This record gives sequence, C-alpha cells and structure tokens, in this order.
Amino acid sequence: MTITEDTSPSIGDAKRWMRVLARYREPQGARSLFEILVTAVPFVILWTLTWLALGVAYWLCLLMAVPTAFFLMRLFMIQHDCGHGALFRHRAANDWVGRIIGVVTLTPYHCWLRAHAAHHANAGNLDRRGMGDMTTLTTEEYLGLSPLGRLGYRLYRHPVVLFGLIPTYLFVIHQRLPFGLMRGGVQPWLSAMGTNAAIAGVAGLLILLMGFWPFLLVQGPVVVFSASIAVWFFYVQHQFEDTVWQREDEWGFHEVALHGSSHYELPPPMAWFTGNIGVHHVHHLASRIPFYRLAEVLRDHPQLAGLGRLTFLQSFRCTTLALWDEQQRRLISFRDLRRQRAVRSVALQT
Repeated sequence: MTITEDTSPSIGDAKRWMRVLARYREPQGARSLFEILVTAVPFVILWTLTWLALGVAYWLCLLMAVPTAFFLMRLFMIQHDCGHGALFRHRAANDWVGRIIGVVTLTPYHCWLRAHAAHHANAGNLDRRGMGDMTTLTTEEYLGLSPLGRLGYRLYRHPVVLFGLIPTYLFVIHQRLPFGLMRGGVQPWLSAMGTNAAIAGVAGLLILLMGFWPFLLVQGPVVVFSASIAVWFFYVQHQFEDTVWQREDEWGFHEVALHGSSHYELPPPMAWFTGNIGVHHVHHLASRIPFYRLAEVLRDHPQLAGLGRLTFLQSFRCTTLALWDEQQRRLISFRDLRRQRAVRSVALQT
C-alpha cells in the first residue's frame, strides 16, 4: 500500500524520512537491464552517426556530439547507481557493470566509488571538506587569503573555468591516477590502471578503424560536453543559496542530507537523461534507491517535491554563489561580500 502524505513524517524529521524511504530501495533487475540497454545502444548508434557526420561537415559532427554526450552522461549516472549498490541486488553485479561503464565514461570505478562515498559521508560538513566536492571557502577564509590567493580562488570559481576547463581536466587527466587515494592500498591503483589499460585498448581499436584525428575530432567534443554537463549538475545540487553547511560539532547526516541538497526540478526529458539525479535531497538521504524509483518517491510524498526546489531558470543564479557566510548561513556571491563590507565600513565611520 502506498504511504500517503497523512502518514508521512513532518518535513523536518529527516531520520523518520530515511526509514520511510527504505521501502523504495529494492531494485528491479529487469528494469535495471532495460535502462542500461536504452542508454548504451543509442549511445553507440549516435557515436557512430557522429563519426559519419564528420565526413559531411564538422559543424554537423559537433551538432551530433550533443545528444551523444547526453547519453554518455546517462551512462555515468547508471555507473553512479552501481557505486551505491542500487542497480542490482548483488554487489558483484553492480561492480562489474560499474567497471565496464567506467571505461566508456573514463572514470575508474573503485576510485570514484571511494571518493563519492566520502562526499556522501561528509556533505555539508565545513570541517571535512576536500574529498569529492567543489572547493568552497567561507567568507572569513577568503578574506584571510593573500591578494594572489583571492585571485586564484576567483578564477577557480569563474563559470568558464568551473564548467569548461575543470570538467575536461577531471575526466581526461585527473582520473588517470588515484589522486587522493595514493596511499589507499592496491585497489585504487588497480582500478585506475585497469581502467586506463581498457580505455587504451578501446581507443586503439577505434584509431585503427577510423584514424587518430577522426577519433579525436569525434570523441573530444563528446567527452567535453558530457563532462561539463555532469559537473554542472553536481554543482547546482549542493551550491545553491539555501543549502546547509555546518561545523563538525553541530553537523548531522540526516538533516544535512535532506536540507543541504537541492531538488533540481527539470523538464521530463532532462530528468530522464540525468537519471533523476535532480531529486538529490532524496538521493542523499537514501542513496540505495535506484534512480528510476526516485520519481515514485515524489509521487507518493509530494511534500518532498517542494523541499530545496530549484527550477532550471533559477539554477543559473547559482553560478554567482562562491562563499559560505557562516553568520547568515547561506551561500553568497563576491558582489554580496563587497556590499556587506561596504555597509560595515560606512557603519564604522558613522
């Protein structure tokens, strides 16, 4: 029987919500296989058509690279679910599907799994930043930097860098080595090097088939577009004005999971391509729920839909937010900080 709104916990009772959401954790094996097929097959077809378009005109190739990139991003979201053990009942099935998809997404499965687990375990904890998240400084930390340090941080947070240069660096270069896990034992190295070897093998075969430059001209835009889209979604799901960051002594997993992640409400086609990852507050509270059941959660518990709601148009405002104001308990922009300092300066002079 569907749990109705009347029997649901209050919107602030995060611990009880986690118990309610546990009933949605059961994966449906046939549905999971179907989701893989309707993503992987169109991706292969579109990638091939993108290559064929190269022989007509490069602008057409670039045009075809866009839908191809969206399917590649969806494969990454499926890999993401595998990492949470959400796609299949057995851990081995999740792991092998995740490893195989990781060759296509250029993402070593076990390295990413450990970094992402750290993100889930520490999201919103000001004293445990730096693993699997976007670098975010408090206003005091920013003001304590040297002029050169402030410039470096401002450049890092610039949209061209954050959604253009950094995504490509992360997927193409950074993930070739187990950064952050260098001393984490043999598994991160096996994951990174094994994935690199498989990528080299697949790329080598495609280069033999189509040539080096045609391969680069096709694969390059697909990877760049998909990486930028993936980083954008990861960003807006935590970097919105009313997100929650707390110090270690007051931080609580359940409350921060539910209130520190957004519900990025998207048009149905975009929600499909992104594996419903926009229902991020539910995902962070109950990460074992398969992505195809997240919409079911919102249908059964509509009060969750309004929590942390962020529309597509509203999300562009998030690009200006760069600093956590511990006094106001919200993210602010560099312009907001300048205004605050100007007001304080005037107040001190009067």
